[in-house]
Amino acid sequence: MATASNEQIAVSVICNTYNHERYIRDALESFLAQKTTFAFEVLVHDDASTDHTADIVREYEEKYPEIIKPIYETVNQYSLHNGMIKKLQFGRAKGKYIAVCEGDDYWTNPLKLQKQYDAMEAHPEVDMCAHAASVVRGGKTISVISPRKEFCIIPAEDVILGGGGYFATNSLFYLRSLRDNPPKFYQHLGFDYSVQIWGSLRGGILYLPDNMSVYRKGVENSWTARMDVDKSRCLEHIEKVIGMLEILATEVEPSLVPTVNQAIANEKNAILKRKIAILEAEQNFHEIKHGETRDAYRKLPLKRKMKITAKQFLHFLRLK
Repeated sequence: MATASNEQIAVSVICNTYNHERYIRDALESFLAQKTTFAFEVLVHDDASTDHTADIVREYEEKYPEIIKPIYETVNQYSLHNGMIKKLQFGRAKGKYIAVCEGDDYWTNPLKLQKQYDAMEAHPEVDMCAHAASVVRGGKTISVISPRKEFCIIPAEDVILGGGGYFATNSLFYLRSLRDNPPKFYQHLGFDYSVQIWGSLRGGILYLPDNMSVYRKGVENSWTARMDVDKSRCLEHIEKVIGMLEILATEVEPSLVPTVNQAIANEKNAILKRKIAILEAEQNFHEIKHGETRDAYRKLPLKRKMKITAKQFLHFLRLK
């Protein structure tokens, strides 16, 4: 591992963390385990954690001050919705490339950075690179995010239709210069899906089939966990995604507009499915079958419709 003190930094690793005391060591150790021919830095942002996350980060900062470069907040910035975390983190990045890994995830291959760096250097026609990743819940692998089986360049059309989960965020590796002039659609909603679309527009996304990271699902306080619990907030987010895609349709080449329109239709269908789940939890089965969600309900798999009908019947029996 080349240190930042004796040569120019080639890669800046962005690691945002909040109350990750159970996981942050795994993340930091996986960064330090990287074997590279170039120098890299790890930019940690602790968003005023209320557990011992900051103490653990300080421990690593003391041992590796030339690599681990933290910011310790005293006020939680995420709750202010001011975009300050992105401004702070990307504003201080010195590398030619950006790699991303949240504090509750980690990398599993010590050659991850080197492989992505080499791949990007060999393909100057693209702005972003991604790879396969495992999805883990409770210490067990439940799935693998792997849109392709082979090394390839995935076109923008596939990325747009793939949605936010098409690639694992901790697999993304891209040119820092990509963030110099953010398009309007990203300014409207800057998150995993929009940055993947942004990174694909010039020449697609370079994909490595190597499984080199772990995404932990269901971690307390994580974005996905909050969305799973708060269905109304999830609906609001999907509405924002639709707004982002509608702006995207005005900024892309005409040949991509039909793809964006299909993605919008997919998100609108996702809203209806979420509404069905909310109505199901409220035991409002009549609204599911005869209200706004009627057509979406009819398109559900037979097994799903039978499950809803069975719940409706049991609810009816309890009311008698």
